[in-house]
Amino acid sequence: MTRSRRYELLDTREINRETFVEPWPEAGLIVAESPLDPRPSLRMEGGQVVELDGRPRAQFDAIDSFIADHALDLAVAEEAMATPDLHIARMLVDINVPRQAVLRLAAGCTPAKLCAIMAHLSVLEMMQGLAKMRVRRAPANQAHVTNRREHPALLAADAAEAGLRGFAEVETTVGVARFAPLNALAILVGTQTGRGGVLTQCSVEESLGLRLAMLGLTTYAETLSVYGTEGAFVDGDDTPWSKAFLASAYASRGVKVRFTSGTGSEALMAHAEGCSMLYLEARCLCVTRGAGSQGVQNGSISCIALPEALPGGVRAVLAENLLASMLGLEVASGNDALASHSAIRKSAKLMLQFIPGTDLIFSGYSAVPKADNLFGGGNFDAEDHDDYSVLQRDMQIDGGTRPVSEEEALATRREAARAIQAVYAELGLPPISDAEVEAAVVAHASTDMPSRDVVADLAAADAFLASEQTVLAVVAALRRRGFERIAANILELGRQRVAGDYLQPAAIFDRDFRVRSGINDPNDYAGPGTGYRLTGARWEELQRIRTARSPRDFIAPQIGAPSPRLIELGPARRGSQTEVILAVGPAFGRELTRTIGGLEHDDVLAAILTGVAEEGLTARLVRVRHSSDCAEIGHTGARLSGSGVAVGLQSRGTTIIHRRDLPRLSNLELFPQSPSLTLESYRQIGRNAARYAKGERPTPVPVQVDNWARLRLIVKTALLHRRETEQVRDEPPVELGFDWEPDV
Repeated sequence: MTRSRRYELLDTREINRETFVEPWPEAGLIVAESPLDPRPSLRMEGGQVVELDGRPRAQFDAIDSFIADHALDLAVAEEAMATPDLHIARMLVDINVPRQAVLRLAAGCTPAKLCAIMAHLSVLEMMQGLAKMRVRRAPANQAHVTNRREHPALLAADAAEAGLRGFAEVETTVGVARFAPLNALAILVGTQTGRGGVLTQCSVEESLGLRLAMLGLTTYAETLSVYGTEGAFVDGDDTPWSKAFLASAYASRGVKVRFTSGTGSEALMAHAEGCSMLYLEARCLCVTRGAGSQGVQNGSISCIALPEALPGGVRAVLAENLLASMLGLEVASGNDALASHSAIRKSAKLMLQFIPGTDLIFSGYSAVPKADNLFGGGNFDAEDHDDYSVLQRDMQIDGGTRPVSEEEALATRREAARAIQAVYAELGLPPISDAEVEAAVVAHASTDMPSRDVVADLAAADAFLASEQTVLAVVAALRRRGFERIAANILELGRQRVAGDYLQPAAIFDRDFRVRSGINDPNDYAGPGTGYRLTGARWEELQRIRTARSPRDFIAPQIGAPSPRLIELGPARRGSQTEVILAVGPAFGRELTRTIGGLEHDDVLAAILTGVAEEGLTARLVRVRHSSDCAEIGHTGARLSGSGVAVGLQSRGTTIIHRRDLPRLSNLELFPQSPSLTLESYRQIGRNAARYAKGERPTPVPVQVDNWARLRLIVKTALLHRRETEQVRDEPPVELGFDWEPDV
């Protein structure tokens, strides 16, 4: 078969590197509404649940039992289950229904009932619901900071930049488990350099994570995974009750806790039991609520490629985020793991959480390059910082970060690298050299860093964990070396753990260490004109991306001293001989002296006149003063030309070959891509104009099309045209003299 060239090219597109499969419900490869999902039901006797989603109590598995006894608000359960699914779905998007009314009913809904509600909602309606149901008023963001060499100076520098960029939380992990205490130490010092109050965690095995928290090296945990089937829980070596106990252990030490779940994990572990991913996630969320966790990391997380392989997968991810918020849980809404080869697809997926806002839009924006991300790559990473800043600016949306200049980044990275160097020296850890510090300041990735003695670092990590040193030793070390601000920030984190206020739902710290949570700063969205709006100082901050410039700067290269070679001779007359008129705009060679492509106006005139002369004709120059429009400039020149042919030339370089008998908005040849025009192009334009004047039919001058020119230059185009238009006067054309030497 002879292949379509277009389809051959489509086959090379990034999107076609993805895996797409048809649903297979029996294997759990279906994102929602599996034929094996149970129907919603709830029956109570004597204040006890005796039937849950079609299963009698005698047949309850561990998850059913936990949900029935700990997750459901039995005071409202019968009312909630009797309320039609469609009615609750409409409550989610009705601006006249307050958030609390939805929370109240959702607390009594079974997992199957929650999924039935989602079945009525489009993606747009889910986004509306998420905007209302988010726990905290303002969205925030979380970053991942890791590196393959597990280099402490680079970890500290990257964490400092993440804090400076506004991330409210920073998470690290390890390639080698024994590095955990030193990695946790590095990002703690780094984040508190960038901004006081950034919460940190180290993603490791749960008991080790708790030890790090008790030492004061971490301040939150989200590695408490829950599953929607009993088999998956058993494989995870846990039960709902053990997770609840572990969450209480963290909270009792003043550590913020959220659980982790997400569509696809049970199918990946071969324990989906034929149920849809969304139904199993609804069970996870009910377990999370019943265990007393204030929030959840969900949105498929590291399993994202699995639901995305199936129809409706991205919609199901949004649905699970919405379900979590309906249950009053803080939502760190995924967008962390690499979701697609396609930049279009990964951005489209992000918009479902970015536009309505979630408590933490990413449960790990990779603040490092993909190759250094030990979580398996990031959906957005360090190369995307500017893109993300522009998205916030484009949509006037608070995405939880702020633009940072290169100077700011370098300064905070240097301070953090020096601080961790000082801590290592004071605590007797393997030294960090000055060369390592300087490398960390400017490094893009760990490949830019000097090698370290890994064996010595691991031995030091073991010794640190076995010692009685806590975060207080770190504070003392920083103070001894003069890093008072960083020491004070770390000490304040410890004080806040004693106070316990940041254990509130969806709690983060602002830059002044004030807690912002669902208790003291709840989401109050109730339709247009309500809720969090990006205004004031925060909006001003997000507008100041590092590449934004003053509009006046854009056209400075096009402005120069008026050309002494152009002289006004008097009113323009109509010619009677075979000639070409070269008509220029009102600012040409006077207010503006270069084209948008940087060509000197004098050189452009000389090129066109040379082309005309090469065809044996003469040309006259006129300045059109009553219009800045290219077609009108050219048509005015044509009406004055003895041959009826003219070249019209705007100051920015846009050119037209016109003829007197054509409508104004028609032409012989048009050259709108002025940035692509060269002096040789203008010379050819002059030659063709002369040929038209002689009655010939020349081959049109080739036009180079640059599809990216508009993106690069539309602002400059608008400003140059404005400058030209400012010179428009209700006056007739004037003839110009031009001192030039023909090149013939």
